[in-house]
Amino acid sequence: MPLTHPDVHTLKTDLSDSGQVFNALSGQWTLHEPFPEGLPPRPDAVVHLAGYARNMIAPDNELFRSNTQGTYNVVEAACKLGIRKIIIASSVTVYGVSFAQGDANYPYFPIDEDQDVNPTDTYALAKLCNERVARGFAARFGVDIYILRIGRVIEPEEYNGEIFYSYVHEPDQWKVHGWSYIDARDLGGMCEAAVRTDGLGFQVFNATNDTMTNVRKTEEFLREEVSEYADSEGVGGV
Repeated sequence: MPLTHPDVHTLKTDLSDSGQVFNALSGQWTLHEPFPEGLPPRPDAVVHLAGYARNMIAPDNELFRSNTQGTYNVVEAACKLGIRKIIIASSVTVYGVSFAQGDANYPYFPIDEDQDVNPTDTYALAKLCNERVARGFAARFGVDIYILRIGRVIEPEEYNGEIFYSYVHEPDQWKVHGWSYIDARDLGGMCEAAVRTDGLGFQVFNATNDTMTNVRKTEEFLREEVSEYADSEGVGGV
């Protein structure tokens, strides 16, 4: 869907077509009559958020094909065109709890980027494949590729709606997200910070807010809601 901001030009591109992706990343960035002389400037960065946003939007094989092929084509084109910064949307679903086949638990809290990733669902498997592709290209081309493992995105108008009410008052339903979320405005800020931060190579970041989806203190909440931690001496880092 085109953005309405006057400084943003929308170019419809089929990400499954490598040629279209190469052209989209090396073409004109604003419409002029006539176009300026010389080659168009190379982008400073690519922020890749496109793709199916969850399971069951398309059949599993199509979801996997589209989400992995699109990301591969974007990363390959950006690297081969000399773009030195790529930001890629991954997901907290790679930790294997959100779409597990049955109930599953996070091994520890807080959930950090070193926690094992072994998902079983198609959406998260595609995200994990994309992370490996990004790591390989970052090593091959010596570029910065930052992975954002994005949590449940909440838009400003949703705070007074059904979803966030359920987050606070029905916490048993939201273990699948580790009781985390990300405000859409903060996600935009994270993308901007990633674009402005150079020299980190390949990095993975959990893209969630630093508060949880409940009014109780985090450790108190976990002791009440997560049986594995009820008798523990504390939750590391909380």
